[in-house]
Amino acid sequence: MRESLDAIALPVILTDEDRRLAALVRAHLDDLLEREPVLATYLGIHDFDDRLGDMSRAARLALIEMEQRYLADLERIDPAELSPANVLEREMAMLTARRGIFDGEVHRTWERRVTAAEELGDAVFLLFARDFAPLADRLVTITARLEAAPLAFRQVRDRLGDDPVALWLRLELDAAESLPGFLEVILEAGRNELDAEAQARLERAVTATTDALTEYRAWVEQQLPRAGDRFALGAEHLDELIALCALDGLTADEILAVGQDQLVLHHAARATAAAEIDPDAPEADVLARVKADHPATFEQALVEYREVMDRALAFIRDRDIASVPADSPLDVVETPEYLRKVTPFAAYFSPAAFDQPRKGIYIVTPSVDDDPGAMREHNRASISNTSIHEAYPGHHLQLSAALERPTITRLLIDAPEFVEGWGMYCEQLMREHGFDATPAHRMMLATDAIWRACRIILDIQLHRGEIGVDEAIEFLIEHTGFERPNAEAEVHRYTSTPTYQLSYLLGKVLILRLREDERRRLGDAFSLRDFHDALLWSGSIPVSFHRRLLAGEGGGPFRPAARA
Repeated sequence: MRESLDAIALPVILTDEDRRLAALVRAHLDDLLEREPVLATYLGIHDFDDRLGDMSRAARLALIEMEQRYLADLERIDPAELSPANVLEREMAMLTARRGIFDGEVHRTWERRVTAAEELGDAVFLLFARDFAPLADRLVTITARLEAAPLAFRQVRDRLGDDPVALWLRLELDAAESLPGFLEVILEAGRNELDAEAQARLERAVTATTDALTEYRAWVEQQLPRAGDRFALGAEHLDELIALCALDGLTADEILAVGQDQLVLHHAARATAAAEIDPDAPEADVLARVKADHPATFEQALVEYREVMDRALAFIRDRDIASVPADSPLDVVETPEYLRKVTPFAAYFSPAAFDQPRKGIYIVTPSVDDDPGAMREHNRASISNTSIHEAYPGHHLQLSAALERPTITRLLIDAPEFVEGWGMYCEQLMREHGFDATPAHRMMLATDAIWRACRIILDIQLHRGEIGVDEAIEFLIEHTGFERPNAEAEVHRYTSTPTYQLSYLLGKVLILRLREDERRRLGDAFSLRDFHDALLWSGSIPVSFHRRLLAGEGGGPFRPAARA
Protein backbone atom coordinates (compact mmCIF):
# COMPACT_ATOMS: atom_id res chain seq x y z
CA MET A 1 0.00 0.00 0.00
CA ARG A 2 2.84 2.42 0.82
CA GLU A 3 4.25 2.01 -2.68
CA SER A 4 0.81 2.64 -4.18
CA LEU A 5 0.49 5.90 -2.26
CA ASP A 6 3.98 7.02 -3.26
CA ALA A 7 3.16 6.36 -6.91
CA ILE A 8 0.06 8.60 -6.91
CA ALA A 9 1.42 11.50 -4.87
CA LEU A 10 1.61 13.75 -7.96
CA PRO A 11 1.11 13.34 -11.73
CA VAL A 12 4.85 13.74 -12.40
CA ILE A 13 7.97 14.23 -10.28
CA LEU A 14 10.73 15.91 -12.27
CA THR A 15 12.16 18.73 -10.14
CA ASP A 16 13.42 19.09 -6.59
CA GLU A 17 10.36 21.19 -5.77
CA ASP A 18 8.15 18.44 -7.22
CA ARG A 19 9.80 15.98 -4.83
CA ARG A 20 9.31 18.37 -1.93
CA LEU A 21 5.62 18.79 -2.76
CA ALA A 22 5.15 15.03 -3.22
CA ALA A 23 6.71 14.36 0.18
CA LEU A 24 4.49 17.02 1.75
CA VAL A 25 1.17 15.75 0.34
CA ARG A 26 2.12 12.17 1.18
CA ALA A 27 3.08 13.03 4.78
CA HIS A 28 -0.16 14.98 5.18
CA LEU A 29 -2.18 11.99 3.98
CA ASP A 30 -0.36 9.69 6.41
CA ASP A 31 -1.15 12.08 9.27
CA LEU A 32 -4.76 12.42 8.19
CA LEU A 33 -5.36 8.67 7.93
CA GLU A 34 -3.81 8.10 11.33
CA ARG A 35 -6.30 10.58 12.80
CA GLU A 36 -9.26 9.54 10.62
CA PRO A 37 -9.30 5.74 10.29
CA VAL A 38 -12.80 5.71 8.78
CA LEU A 39 -11.49 7.89 5.94
CA ALA A 40 -8.79 5.28 5.40
CA THR A 41 -11.47 2.58 5.10
CA TYR A 42 -13.42 4.77 2.68
CA LEU A 43 -10.31 5.04 0.47
CA GLY A 44 -9.67 1.30 0.64
CA ILE A 45 -6.66 1.55 2.96
CA HIS A 46 -7.33 -1.12 5.56
CA ASP A 47 -4.49 -0.63 8.02
CA PHE A 48 -6.87 1.04 10.49
CA ASP A 49 -10.10 -0.93 9.98
CA ASP A 50 -10.14 -2.02 13.62
CA ARG A 51 -10.15 1.57 14.90
CA LEU A 52 -12.51 4.49 15.32
CA GLY A 53 -11.12 7.98 15.27
CA ASP A 54 -10.77 10.11 18.39
CA MET A 55 -14.01 12.10 18.62
CA SER A 56 -12.94 14.44 21.41
CA ARG A 57 -12.67 18.22 21.31
CA ALA A 58 -8.88 18.02 21.66
CA ALA A 59 -8.64 15.74 18.63
CA ARG A 60 -10.79 18.08 16.53
CA LEU A 61 -8.69 21.11 17.48
CA ALA A 62 -5.53 19.15 16.67
CA LEU A 63 -6.95 18.35 13.24
CA ILE A 64 -7.51 22.05 12.54
CA GLU A 65 -3.94 22.82 13.61
CA MET A 66 -2.68 20.07 11.29
CA GLU A 67 -4.46 21.68 8.33
CA GLN A 68 -3.04 25.08 9.25
CA ARG A 69 0.50 23.68 9.26
CA TYR A 70 -0.12 21.92 5.97
CA LEU A 71 -1.37 25.12 4.34
CA ALA A 72 1.65 27.06 5.58
CA ASP A 73 3.98 24.40 4.16
CA LEU A 74 2.16 24.46 0.80
CA GLU A 75 2.43 28.24 0.64
CA ARG A 76 6.20 27.93 1.02
CA ILE A 77 6.45 25.76 -2.10
CA ASP A 78 7.62 27.88 -5.05
CA PRO A 79 5.19 27.25 -7.96
CA ALA A 80 7.76 28.59 -10.43
CA GLU A 81 9.96 25.58 -9.59
CA LEU A 82 7.21 22.99 -10.06
CA SER A 83 6.40 20.99 -13.16
CA PRO A 84 3.31 22.52 -14.87
CA ALA A 85 1.01 19.64 -13.84
CA ASN A 86 1.96 20.10 -10.20
CA VAL A 87 1.19 23.81 -10.14
CA LEU A 88 -2.50 22.90 -10.26
CA GLU A 89 -2.00 20.05 -7.77
CA ARG A 90 -0.57 22.54 -5.28
CA GLU A 91 -3.49 24.92 -5.85
CA MET A 92 -5.98 22.10 -5.28
CA ALA A 93 -4.19 21.02 -2.10
CA MET A 94 -4.26 24.60 -0.80
CA LEU A 95 -7.97 24.90 -1.59
CA THR A 96 -8.67 21.68 0.32
CA ALA A 97 -6.67 22.86 3.34
CA ARG A 98 -8.39 26.24 3.39
CA ARG A 99 -11.78 24.55 3.21
CA GLY A 100 -10.88 22.28 6.13
CA ILE A 101 -9.75 25.26 8.19
CA PHE A 102 -12.97 27.14 7.35
CA ASP A 103 -15.10 24.17 8.40
CA GLY A 104 -13.15 23.81 11.63
CA GLU A 105 -12.80 27.45 12.65
CA VAL A 106 -15.79 29.23 11.12
CA HIS A 107 -18.64 26.79 10.47
CA ARG A 108 -17.78 24.64 13.49
CA THR A 109 -20.54 22.08 13.07
CA TRP A 110 -18.25 19.72 14.98
CA GLU A 111 -19.03 21.57 18.23
CA ARG A 112 -22.63 22.57 17.45
CA ARG A 113 -23.84 19.02 16.85
CA VAL A 114 -22.80 15.51 17.83
CA THR A 115 -22.69 12.73 15.24
CA ALA A 116 -21.18 9.76 17.05
CA ALA A 117 -24.08 7.44 16.19
CA GLU A 118 -24.11 8.49 12.54
CA GLU A 119 -20.30 8.21 12.30
CA LEU A 120 -20.32 4.77 13.91
CA GLY A 121 -22.99 3.66 11.45
CA ASP A 122 -20.84 4.85 8.53
CA ALA A 123 -17.73 3.23 9.99
CA VAL A 124 -19.47 -0.13 10.25
CA PHE A 125 -21.47 0.11 7.02
CA LEU A 126 -18.34 0.61 4.91
CA LEU A 127 -16.84 -2.59 6.32
CA PHE A 128 -20.08 -4.54 6.06
CA ALA A 129 -21.15 -3.53 2.56
CA ARG A 130 -17.85 -3.58 0.67
CA ASP A 131 -16.61 -7.12 -0.01
CA PHE A 132 -12.88 -6.34 -0.22
CA ALA A 133 -12.19 -9.28 2.10
CA PRO A 134 -14.09 -12.36 3.33
CA LEU A 135 -17.11 -11.37 5.40
CA ALA A 136 -15.78 -13.23 8.45
CA ASP A 137 -12.63 -11.09 8.40
CA ARG A 138 -14.65 -7.93 8.02
CA LEU A 139 -16.91 -8.92 10.90
CA VAL A 140 -13.83 -9.20 13.12
CA THR A 141 -12.82 -5.61 12.32
CA ILE A 142 -16.42 -4.49 12.78
CA THR A 143 -16.29 -6.08 16.21
CA ALA A 144 -13.17 -4.07 17.05
CA ARG A 145 -14.83 -0.83 15.96
CA LEU A 146 -17.88 -1.62 18.03
CA GLU A 147 -15.67 -2.28 21.02
CA ALA A 148 -14.35 1.28 20.62
CA ALA A 149 -17.84 2.76 20.36
CA PRO A 150 -18.58 3.30 24.10
CA LEU A 151 -15.45 5.44 24.39
CA ALA A 152 -16.43 7.42 21.30
CA PHE A 153 -19.87 8.12 22.78
CA ARG A 154 -18.16 9.53 25.86
CA GLN A 155 -15.56 11.52 23.93
CA VAL A 156 -18.06 13.58 21.95
CA ARG A 157 -19.60 14.99 25.09
CA ASP A 158 -16.82 17.50 25.70
CA ARG A 159 -17.01 18.52 22.04
CA LEU A 160 -20.49 20.01 22.22
CA GLY A 161 -20.09 23.74 22.77
CA ASP A 162 -22.31 26.50 24.11
CA ASP A 163 -24.39 26.93 20.94
CA PRO A 164 -25.80 23.54 19.90
CA VAL A 165 -28.57 23.31 17.31
CA ALA A 166 -31.71 21.53 18.49
CA LEU A 167 -32.61 20.20 15.04
CA TRP A 168 -29.19 18.62 14.64
CA LEU A 169 -29.43 17.00 18.07
CA ARG A 170 -32.80 15.51 17.12
CA LEU A 171 -31.31 14.10 13.92
CA GLU A 172 -28.62 12.41 15.97
CA LEU A 173 -31.29 10.95 18.25
CA ASP A 174 -32.97 9.49 15.16
CA ALA A 175 -29.67 7.92 14.05
CA ALA A 176 -29.02 6.53 17.52
CA GLU A 177 -32.52 5.08 17.73
CA SER A 178 -32.26 3.26 14.40
CA LEU A 179 -28.67 2.02 14.70
CA PRO A 180 -29.47 -1.05 16.89
CA GLY A 181 -31.55 -2.47 14.03
CA PHE A 182 -28.47 -2.36 11.81
CA LEU A 183 -26.41 -4.01 14.56
CA GLU A 184 -28.92 -6.87 14.64
CA VAL A 185 -28.29 -7.42 10.92
CA ILE A 186 -24.57 -7.65 11.66
CA LEU A 187 -25.19 -10.12 14.49
CA GLU A 188 -27.24 -12.32 12.19
CA ALA A 189 -24.47 -12.27 9.59
CA GLY A 190 -22.00 -13.32 12.27
CA ARG A 191 -24.08 -16.37 13.17
CA ASN A 192 -23.53 -17.63 9.63
CA GLU A 193 -19.87 -16.64 9.27
CA LEU A 194 -18.02 -16.67 12.61
CA ASP A 195 -16.82 -19.41 14.91
CA ALA A 196 -18.28 -19.55 18.41
CA GLU A 197 -15.53 -17.50 20.03
CA ALA A 198 -15.62 -14.71 17.45
CA GLN A 199 -19.41 -14.62 17.52
CA ALA A 200 -19.42 -14.36 21.30
CA ARG A 201 -17.01 -11.44 21.06
CA LEU A 202 -19.25 -9.76 18.47
CA GLU A 203 -22.30 -10.26 20.66
CA ARG A 204 -20.51 -8.69 23.65
CA ALA A 205 -19.49 -5.74 21.48
CA VAL A 206 -23.03 -5.23 20.18
CA THR A 207 -24.44 -5.42 23.70
CA ALA A 208 -21.91 -2.90 25.01
CA THR A 209 -22.56 -0.61 22.05
CA THR A 210 -26.33 -0.82 22.50
CA ASP A 211 -26.03 -0.05 26.21
CA ALA A 212 -23.71 2.87 25.46
CA LEU A 213 -26.16 4.11 22.81
CA THR A 214 -28.97 4.13 25.37
CA GLU A 215 -26.86 6.21 27.74
CA TYR A 216 -25.72 8.46 24.90
CA ARG A 217 -29.27 9.10 23.73
CA ALA A 218 -30.27 10.09 27.24
CA TRP A 219 -27.36 12.54 27.33
CA VAL A 220 -28.28 14.04 23.94
CA GLU A 221 -31.88 14.49 25.11
CA GLN A 222 -30.56 16.33 28.18
CA GLN A 223 -28.83 18.84 25.90
CA LEU A 224 -32.01 19.79 24.04
CA PRO A 225 -33.24 22.39 26.57
CA ARG A 226 -30.06 24.44 26.09
CA ALA A 227 -30.01 24.06 22.30
CA GLY A 228 -31.16 26.81 19.97
CA ASP A 229 -32.53 27.16 16.48
CA ARG A 230 -29.71 29.18 14.90
CA PHE A 231 -28.00 27.12 12.21
CA ALA A 232 -27.50 29.71 9.45
CA LEU A 233 -23.93 30.38 8.39
CA GLY A 234 -24.65 34.05 7.71
CA ALA A 235 -24.28 36.06 4.51
CA GLU A 236 -20.64 37.07 5.04
CA HIS A 237 -19.43 33.57 5.88
CA LEU A 238 -21.53 32.09 3.07
CA ASP A 239 -19.76 34.40 0.61
CA GLU A 240 -16.43 33.25 2.02
CA LEU A 241 -17.39 29.59 1.67
CA ILE A 242 -18.62 30.05 -1.91
CA ALA A 243 -15.26 31.61 -2.81
CA LEU A 244 -13.52 28.53 -1.35
CA CYS A 245 -15.60 26.30 -3.65
CA ALA A 246 -14.00 27.83 -6.78
CA LEU A 247 -17.33 28.04 -8.62
CA ASP A 248 -16.05 29.82 -11.73
CA GLY A 249 -16.04 33.09 -9.79
CA LEU A 250 -19.81 33.18 -9.18
CA THR A 251 -21.19 35.12 -6.21
CA ALA A 252 -24.06 34.11 -3.94
CA ASP A 253 -26.40 36.55 -5.71
CA GLU A 254 -25.45 35.14 -9.11
CA ILE A 255 -25.96 31.57 -7.90
CA LEU A 256 -29.36 32.51 -6.44
CA ALA A 257 -30.31 34.02 -9.81
CA VAL A 258 -29.35 30.75 -11.53
CA GLY A 259 -31.66 28.88 -9.15
CA GLN A 260 -34.55 31.24 -9.74
CA ASP A 261 -34.12 31.14 -13.52
CA GLN A 262 -33.86 27.35 -13.54
CA LEU A 263 -36.99 27.05 -11.39
CA VAL A 264 -39.00 28.96 -13.98
CA LEU A 265 -37.40 27.07 -16.88
CA HIS A 266 -38.14 23.61 -15.50
CA HIS A 267 -41.67 24.47 -14.34
CA ALA A 268 -42.34 25.36 -17.97
CA ALA A 269 -40.75 22.11 -19.16
CA ARG A 270 -42.89 20.09 -16.74
CA ALA A 271 -46.04 21.86 -17.88
CA THR A 272 -45.19 21.07 -21.50
CA ALA A 273 -44.59 17.38 -20.75
CA ALA A 274 -47.82 17.18 -18.72
CA ALA A 275 -49.79 18.66 -21.61
CA GLU A 276 -48.37 16.00 -23.92
CA ILE A 277 -49.65 13.30 -21.57
CA ASP A 278 -53.12 14.83 -21.07
CA PRO A 279 -53.82 18.37 -22.33
CA ASP A 280 -57.16 18.50 -20.50
CA ALA A 281 -55.97 17.54 -17.01
CA PRO A 282 -54.40 19.83 -14.40
CA GLU A 283 -50.63 19.44 -14.18
CA ALA A 284 -50.83 18.21 -10.56
CA ASP A 285 -53.22 15.43 -11.59
CA VAL A 286 -50.90 14.34 -14.41
CA LEU A 287 -47.95 14.30 -12.03
CA ALA A 288 -49.97 12.18 -9.59
CA ARG A 289 -50.76 9.79 -12.45
CA VAL A 290 -47.06 9.49 -13.34
CA LYS A 291 -46.18 8.88 -9.70
CA ALA A 292 -48.89 6.23 -9.43
CA ASP A 293 -47.06 4.12 -12.03
CA HIS A 294 -44.72 2.35 -9.64
CA PRO A 295 -43.77 -1.24 -8.77
CA ALA A 296 -46.10 -2.99 -6.36
CA THR A 297 -43.40 -3.59 -3.75
CA PHE A 298 -40.09 -2.08 -2.77
CA GLU A 299 -38.38 -5.38 -3.58
CA GLN A 300 -39.67 -5.17 -7.14
CA ALA A 301 -38.56 -1.54 -7.29
CA LEU A 302 -35.00 -2.63 -6.50
CA VAL A 303 -35.16 -5.07 -9.39
CA GLU A 304 -36.28 -2.27 -11.71
CA TYR A 305 -33.53 0.04 -10.47
CA ARG A 306 -31.00 -2.63 -11.48
CA GLU A 307 -32.67 -3.18 -14.86
CA VAL A 308 -32.58 0.52 -15.75
CA MET A 309 -28.96 0.72 -14.67
CA ASP A 310 -28.05 -2.12 -17.03
CA ARG A 311 -29.97 -0.59 -19.94
CA ALA A 312 -28.28 2.77 -19.42
CA LEU A 313 -24.82 1.17 -19.39
CA ALA A 314 -25.51 -0.61 -22.70
CA PHE A 315 -26.87 2.64 -24.16
CA ILE A 316 -23.77 4.74 -23.46
CA ARG A 317 -21.57 2.02 -24.91
CA ASP A 318 -23.70 1.68 -28.03
CA ARG A 319 -23.86 5.46 -28.58
CA ASP A 320 -20.15 6.03 -27.79
CA ILE A 321 -21.06 8.67 -25.21
CA ALA A 322 -18.14 7.98 -22.87
CA SER A 323 -15.46 5.42 -22.13
CA VAL A 324 -16.25 2.91 -19.38
CA PRO A 325 -13.62 1.46 -17.01
CA ALA A 326 -13.11 -2.24 -17.59
CA ASP A 327 -13.89 -3.39 -14.04
CA SER A 328 -16.40 -1.26 -12.13
CA PRO A 329 -19.08 -3.40 -10.40
CA LEU A 330 -22.03 -1.73 -8.68
CA ASP A 331 -24.38 -3.09 -6.00
CA VAL A 332 -27.93 -1.76 -5.57
CA VAL A 333 -29.12 -2.27 -1.97
CA GLU A 334 -31.73 -1.05 0.50
CA THR A 335 -30.65 1.99 2.54
CA PRO A 336 -29.59 0.96 6.06
CA GLU A 337 -32.20 2.03 8.59
CA TYR A 338 -29.88 4.43 10.41
CA LEU A 339 -29.47 6.51 7.22
CA ARG A 340 -33.10 6.76 6.15
CA LYS A 341 -33.90 9.99 7.98
CA VAL A 342 -31.21 11.84 6.02
CA THR A 343 -31.47 9.87 2.74
CA PRO A 344 -35.14 10.07 1.77
CA PHE A 345 -34.71 8.74 -1.78
CA ALA A 346 -31.35 7.31 -2.86
CA ALA A 347 -27.62 7.91 -2.56
CA TYR A 348 -24.35 6.53 -3.83
CA PHE A 349 -21.16 5.39 -2.08
CA SER A 350 -18.22 5.60 -4.46
CA PRO A 351 -15.71 2.79 -4.98
CA ALA A 352 -12.73 2.77 -2.65
CA ALA A 353 -9.61 3.96 -4.46
CA PHE A 354 -7.47 1.06 -3.32
CA ASP A 355 -9.95 -1.81 -3.11
CA GLN A 356 -10.10 -4.48 -5.79
CA PRO A 357 -12.53 -4.70 -7.37
CA ARG A 358 -13.55 -1.06 -7.06
CA LYS A 359 -17.21 -1.63 -6.29
CA GLY A 360 -19.76 1.15 -5.89
CA ILE A 361 -22.83 0.94 -3.66
CA TYR A 362 -26.15 2.49 -4.73
CA ILE A 363 -28.57 2.72 -1.78
CA VAL A 364 -32.33 3.19 -2.21
CA THR A 365 -34.64 4.14 0.66
CA PRO A 366 -37.94 2.25 1.03
CA SER A 367 -39.66 4.89 3.17
CA VAL A 368 -39.23 7.58 5.79
CA ASP A 369 -41.31 7.04 8.96
CA ASP A 370 -43.09 4.09 7.26
CA ASP A 371 -44.90 6.56 5.01
CA PRO A 372 -47.52 4.70 2.92
CA GLY A 373 -47.03 7.13 0.03
CA ALA A 374 -43.30 6.48 -0.24
CA MET A 375 -43.64 4.11 -3.19
CA ARG A 376 -44.91 7.04 -5.25
CA GLU A 377 -41.37 8.41 -5.12
CA HIS A 378 -40.19 5.11 -6.65
CA ASN A 379 -42.35 5.57 -9.75
CA ARG A 380 -40.90 4.15 -12.95
CA ALA A 381 -40.01 7.51 -14.50
CA SER A 382 -38.17 8.49 -11.33
CA ILE A 383 -36.41 5.11 -11.14
CA SER A 384 -34.99 5.81 -14.60
CA ASN A 385 -33.89 9.34 -13.80
CA THR A 386 -32.34 8.42 -10.45
CA SER A 387 -30.46 5.47 -11.93
CA ILE A 388 -29.00 7.66 -14.66
CA HIS A 389 -27.88 10.12 -11.98
CA GLU A 390 -26.46 7.62 -9.52
CA ALA A 391 -25.16 4.87 -11.82
CA TYR A 392 -24.67 5.24 -15.60
CA PRO A 393 -23.44 7.54 -16.94
CA GLY A 394 -23.71 9.34 -13.60
CA HIS A 395 -21.83 8.93 -10.36
CA HIS A 396 -20.66 5.35 -10.69
CA LEU A 397 -19.11 5.84 -14.10
CA GLN A 398 -17.75 9.21 -13.06
CA LEU A 399 -16.15 8.12 -9.79
CA SER A 400 -14.87 4.81 -11.16
CA ALA A 401 -13.12 6.66 -14.01
CA ALA A 402 -11.70 9.23 -11.58
CA LEU A 403 -9.86 6.43 -9.77
CA GLU A 404 -8.09 5.16 -12.87
CA ARG A 405 -5.40 7.85 -12.54
CA PRO A 406 -5.81 9.38 -9.08
CA THR A 407 -3.46 11.72 -7.26
CA ILE A 408 -3.53 12.32 -3.52
CA THR A 409 -4.75 15.88 -3.98
CA ARG A 410 -7.55 14.78 -6.30
CA LEU A 411 -8.64 12.04 -3.90
CA LEU A 412 -9.01 14.55 -1.06
CA ILE A 413 -10.45 17.63 -2.79
CA ASP A 414 -14.13 18.42 -2.26
CA ALA A 415 -15.89 19.44 -5.49
CA PRO A 416 -19.61 18.65 -5.18
CA GLU A 417 -20.54 21.00 -8.01
CA PHE A 418 -18.67 18.68 -10.36
CA VAL A 419 -19.65 15.39 -8.70
CA GLU A 420 -23.34 16.21 -8.23
CA GLY A 421 -23.41 18.48 -11.26
CA TRP A 422 -22.22 15.60 -13.43
CA GLY A 423 -25.09 13.42 -12.18
CA MET A 424 -27.62 16.09 -13.12
CA TYR A 425 -25.89 16.80 -16.42
CA CYS A 426 -26.26 13.11 -17.29
CA GLU A 427 -30.02 13.24 -16.69
CA GLN A 428 -30.31 15.78 -19.51
CA LEU A 429 -27.58 14.18 -21.63
CA MET A 430 -29.37 10.82 -21.85
CA ARG A 431 -32.65 12.48 -22.87
CA GLU A 432 -30.77 14.47 -25.52
CA HIS A 433 -29.77 11.12 -27.01
CA GLY A 434 -33.23 9.55 -26.73
CA PHE A 435 -32.92 7.33 -23.64
CA ASP A 436 -36.26 7.03 -21.80
CA ALA A 437 -37.42 10.30 -23.36
CA THR A 438 -41.21 9.80 -23.10
CA PRO A 439 -43.35 12.66 -21.76
CA ALA A 440 -43.64 10.86 -18.41
CA HIS A 441 -39.87 10.52 -18.14
CA ARG A 442 -39.40 14.15 -19.15
CA MET A 443 -41.99 15.21 -16.60
CA MET A 444 -40.03 13.52 -13.81
CA LEU A 445 -36.79 14.93 -15.23
CA ALA A 446 -38.28 18.41 -14.94
CA THR A 447 -39.66 17.61 -11.47
CA ASP A 448 -36.22 16.54 -10.28
CA ALA A 449 -34.70 19.68 -11.80
CA ILE A 450 -37.33 21.81 -10.02
CA TRP A 451 -36.28 20.06 -6.80
CA ARG A 452 -32.63 20.94 -7.44
CA ALA A 453 -33.53 24.54 -8.36
CA CYS A 454 -35.32 24.72 -5.01
CA ARG A 455 -32.12 23.46 -3.40
CA ILE A 456 -30.15 26.37 -4.83
CA ILE A 457 -32.69 28.90 -3.60
CA LEU A 458 -33.13 27.32 -0.18
CA ASP A 459 -29.41 26.73 0.34
CA ILE A 460 -28.69 30.43 -0.16
CA GLN A 461 -31.72 31.71 1.71
CA LEU A 462 -31.48 29.33 4.66
CA HIS A 463 -27.83 30.13 5.28
CA ARG A 464 -28.31 33.85 4.83
CA GLY A 465 -31.00 33.59 7.50
CA GLU A 466 -33.67 34.81 5.09
CA ILE A 467 -35.96 31.80 5.50
CA GLY A 468 -36.69 29.29 8.27
CA VAL A 469 -36.97 25.50 8.23
CA ASP A 470 -40.78 25.31 8.20
CA GLU A 471 -41.05 27.87 5.41
CA ALA A 472 -38.40 25.99 3.42
CA ILE A 473 -40.33 22.71 3.78
CA GLU A 474 -43.52 24.34 2.52
CA PHE A 475 -41.65 25.92 -0.39
CA LEU A 476 -40.22 22.52 -1.36
CA ILE A 477 -43.59 20.76 -1.15
CA GLU A 478 -45.28 23.53 -3.15
CA HIS A 479 -42.83 23.30 -6.04
CA THR A 480 -42.02 19.57 -6.11
CA GLY A 481 -45.10 17.81 -4.76
CA PHE A 482 -42.89 15.77 -2.41
CA GLU A 483 -44.52 13.81 0.38
CA ARG A 484 -44.05 15.79 3.61
CA PRO A 485 -41.69 13.32 5.38
CA ASN A 486 -39.37 13.37 2.37
CA ALA A 487 -39.44 17.17 2.19
CA GLU A 488 -38.69 17.41 5.90
CA ALA A 489 -35.72 15.05 5.62
CA GLU A 490 -34.44 17.07 2.66
CA VAL A 491 -34.57 20.46 4.39
CA HIS A 492 -33.15 19.10 7.62
CA ARG A 493 -30.07 17.99 5.69
CA TYR A 494 -29.70 21.42 4.08
CA THR A 495 -29.29 23.11 7.44
CA SER A 496 -25.85 21.63 8.14
CA THR A 497 -24.35 21.46 4.64
CA PRO A 498 -24.17 24.98 3.17
CA THR A 499 -23.18 25.12 -0.54
CA TYR A 500 -23.56 21.36 -0.97
CA GLN A 501 -27.21 21.41 -1.97
CA LEU A 502 -26.82 24.25 -4.46
CA SER A 503 -24.04 22.31 -6.18
CA TYR A 504 -26.34 19.86 -8.03
CA LEU A 505 -28.12 22.05 -10.56
CA LEU A 506 -25.47 24.77 -10.48
CA GLY A 507 -22.87 22.16 -11.39
CA LYS A 508 -24.97 21.00 -14.33
CA VAL A 509 -25.24 24.59 -15.55
CA LEU A 510 -21.47 25.05 -15.23
CA ILE A 511 -20.75 21.82 -17.14
CA LEU A 512 -23.18 22.80 -19.91
CA ARG A 513 -21.50 26.20 -20.16
CA LEU A 514 -18.10 24.52 -20.33
CA ARG A 515 -19.34 22.13 -23.04
CA GLU A 516 -20.57 25.01 -25.19
CA ASP A 517 -17.33 26.93 -24.63
CA GLU A 518 -15.38 23.87 -25.81
CA ARG A 519 -17.63 23.48 -28.87
CA ARG A 520 -16.90 27.07 -29.85
CA ARG A 521 -13.18 26.74 -29.12
CA LEU A 522 -12.65 23.49 -31.02
CA GLY A 523 -15.24 23.82 -33.77
CA ASP A 524 -15.37 20.72 -35.97
CA ALA A 525 -12.66 19.08 -33.85
CA PHE A 526 -14.99 18.91 -30.83
CA SER A 527 -15.86 15.34 -29.76
CA LEU A 528 -18.53 14.74 -27.12
CA ARG A 529 -16.89 11.50 -26.03
CA ASP A 530 -13.47 13.18 -25.76
CA PHE A 531 -15.02 16.00 -23.74
CA HIS A 532 -16.66 13.55 -21.35
CA ASP A 533 -13.53 11.43 -21.03
CA ALA A 534 -11.42 14.50 -20.26
CA LEU A 535 -13.72 15.40 -17.38
CA LEU A 536 -14.20 11.87 -16.06
CA TRP A 537 -10.59 10.72 -16.10
CA SER A 538 -9.21 13.99 -14.73
CA GLY A 539 -10.93 13.37 -11.43
CA SER A 540 -13.60 14.89 -9.21
CA ILE A 541 -12.13 18.39 -9.13
CA PRO A 542 -13.85 21.80 -9.37
CA VAL A 543 -15.29 22.66 -12.77
CA SER A 544 -13.04 25.74 -12.81
CA PHE A 545 -9.99 23.44 -12.70
CA HIS A 546 -11.42 21.26 -15.48
CA ARG A 547 -11.78 24.43 -17.54
CA ARG A 548 -8.12 25.26 -16.98
CA LEU A 549 -6.99 21.74 -17.88
CA LEU A 550 -9.01 21.76 -21.11
CA ALA A 551 -7.35 25.08 -21.97
CA GLY A 552 -3.95 23.39 -21.67
CA GLU A 553 -2.85 24.32 -18.16
CA GLY A 554 -1.19 21.69 -16.02
CA GLY A 555 -0.32 19.52 -18.99
CA GLY A 556 -3.98 19.19 -20.00
CA PRO A 557 -6.60 16.66 -18.87
CA PHE A 558 -5.99 12.99 -18.15
CA ARG A 559 -7.41 10.51 -20.68
CA PRO A 560 -8.39 6.81 -20.63
CA ALA A 561 -5.27 4.71 -21.18
CA ALA A 562 -6.52 3.27 -24.46
CA ARG A 563 -7.27 6.76 -25.78
CA ALA A 564 -4.39 8.72 -24.23
